[in-house]
Amino acid sequence: MTRVFMKGCEAIAEAAVRAGCRFFAGYPITPQNEIPEYFARRLPEVNGTFVQGESEVASISMVYGAASAGIRAMTSSSSPGISLKSEGISYCAAARIPMVYSNISRGGPGVGAIQPAQMDYLQATKASGNGGFEMLVFAPSTVQEAVDMTYHAFDYADRDRNPVLILADGVIGAMMEPVVLPEMKSEEEVRSIQEAKRVWACVGHKLDYPNRAWIEPGHWQTSDMQRANEEAAALYKSWEKDVQVECYQTEDAQIVITAYGISARIAKSAVNLLRKEGIRAGLIRPITVHPFPYDAIASLDYSRVKAILDVEMSIPAQMLQDVQLAVKDRCPITTCLCSGGNIMGREMIIDAVKNLLK
Repeated sequence: MTRVFMKGCEAIAEAAVRAGCRFFAGYPITPQNEIPEYFARRLPEVNGTFVQGESEVASISMVYGAASAGIRAMTSSSSPGISLKSEGISYCAAARIPMVYSNISRGGPGVGAIQPAQMDYLQATKASGNGGFEMLVFAPSTVQEAVDMTYHAFDYADRDRNPVLILADGVIGAMMEPVVLPEMKSEEEVRSIQEAKRVWACVGHKLDYPNRAWIEPGHWQTSDMQRANEEAAALYKSWEKDVQVECYQTEDAQIVITAYGISARIAKSAVNLLRKEGIRAGLIRPITVHPFPYDAIASLDYSRVKAILDVEMSIPAQMLQDVQLAVKDRCPITTCLCSGGNIMGREMIIDAVKNLLK
């Protein structure tokens, strides 16, 4: 397979097309604009459909409709735009509709800054919309990971009949790196994927598919709603097998850094430099930020680990809450934070580790 040089947002879009995505609806917002721009050019080449909706709300509703018909569909936005889509995402979760979306996050709250940030962690992992639904949430630290996660996200979405989120940021979206693109699914494969959904998809004629399991959100009686919630809870519990985490140089580490996404990539560089100075630092990087890899942190040898340093491009810290749940007061936890469009620097992390050791 050949390597190509691509911008993160465009690589995400190409990965989706290669995974069989044939419908995209979105609305412009920085720093994710290159995703819909790329889809606008690319989807007509594969007999797909691109729509720029009149708003974020309209766009997610279009994705809901396309995915309900069994088509692999996607949307994307950045931070406040994701908030506007949250009701439609909740509707997809309620109706057990598989769809994929990406958040190329920026500063906040409110309109915030157009520069990169990691201030949507709690929204992504704890409250992506009303009703308490959950999703698999993947956090890439490289453009290659963004490609791979997007490609496989459609399989996870179809497997679970549930939305899947790629939580990136403006750095991943804007940076260019060499990537190896996955194989393009053939039109026969795309049709086969769609055909397999006809047992539940909204295809028009009940008589043709008398046993199909189409769900229209809002029509349940109270007992049916509870049963649907119980089934969803069982699905979420099954995701323990899907947890992904990178543990880097943690075997003998005295200071363990926790970070995800671009911050983790910067933190890994800091760990390498600290190791050259004889400082035993390590890194735990959640790859799935939901479900969170609690066991990786909980299983550390706390007779050796002196402290945890939580690194985030968010003030106040957000992933810190999950780190605290995993550590359970077995060692001190401190933070190294920036926000407002400021990008984490490895010197900040190195200084924070050395201050901890003092």
